[in-house]
Amino acid sequence: MLQKLFVAAISMLSFTLSIAQTASINNNTADSTATVAAGEKKEASLSITGSVDAYYKLDFAKSKVNSLTSFTQTHNAFSLGMASVKFEHEGDKVGAVADLGFGPRAKDFSYTDNGITQAIKQLYVSYSPADWLKFVAGTWGTHVGYELLDPQLNRNYSMSYMFTNGPFSHTGLKAEVSRGKHGAMLGIANATDFRIPMDGQINKKFLLAQYSYSPTENIKIYLNYVGGQNPDTSKVNQFDGVITAKISDKFNIGYNGTINSTRFWDGTKNIESQSWWGSALYLNYDPQPWLGLSLRGEYFGDKNHLKIMASPDGSNIFATTLSANLKSGGFTFIPEFRLDNSNKEIFIDKDGVTKKAAANFLIAAIYSF
Repeated sequence: MLQKLFVAAISMLSFTLSIAQTASINNNTADSTATVAAGEKKEASLSITGSVDAYYKLDFAKSKVNSLTSFTQTHNAFSLGMASVKFEHEGDKVGAVADLGFGPRAKDFSYTDNGITQAIKQLYVSYSPADWLKFVAGTWGTHVGYELLDPQLNRNYSMSYMFTNGPFSHTGLKAEVSRGKHGAMLGIANATDFRIPMDGQINKKFLLAQYSYSPTENIKIYLNYVGGQNPDTSKVNQFDGVITAKISDKFNIGYNGTINSTRFWDGTKNIESQSWWGSALYLNYDPQPWLGLSLRGEYFGDKNHLKIMASPDGSNIFATTLSANLKSGGFTFIPEFRLDNSNKEIFIDKDGVTKKAAANFLIAAIYSF
């Protein structure tokens, strides 16, 4: 059924935007004629980019069990992040991306894989029959959320609770269309984060969708969706929204809100849905080209005890993270302070006593090229 819906939706989007494209061409005959007359094909190009990162983290309670988000679950240790290299080849209509990562960060990201496939962050082929239409087949990073896997693309080094609880990636087929200020994506994929379905698993397909709108050059809005049946037969629907706004050359803000609703299987049927949700505000200020300051405030609600395992009866967390970005060329040095507060005693202090708050400090070094 999802396959049929996907094909029908793509056909409708393609037809609608084809009409819009035709109308635009009719209104710009001179420019279009000049473009066609030129008859130039885009030359194939290969780009290679990448990054390396490492960090040191100190938990004020001298414990690593207080770390409940991705990639920085250590204490009093110098730790590796990830060595990453991305090959991107783009031709006139067809392109390919091989995005590889090695290290603890990449391993945690590809947690459903084993062996060499854990190094695959993204691996896909794309085809663009028109400048407003693109098809992608393979594995790619999720469209859901504000934060990204690659550390140089984030302002904070530690990750949010929303990022940690996914999704991380999708493997399947998607179509992307764009027209002026509007954009849309529809896709069909394996269960979230599964590149290769495991033997004996239910292999139901997930539906992916995104709508984007840019009312001005400085404001972007994204509405995202992921839904389907997990290998454990639970049914999930996740709705997500992201807004970014550039206020000035030195100040910009971002917002991410998400809600995940899951209906678990009780042996005979899917029971009433349970949910977790999150909301985060990102304030970014760059007083100098070499200096950036970022404040992230996130509220994560898990009253149904779906994600925060340290609280048997559910909990809510408010996490505040302040990071500085000191830059020189491709190098970024990040000192960061983080404070997590919960309505339940899910953290521990240095004496092993449970408490409602935890704090830590880290320094991270990132080089990208």
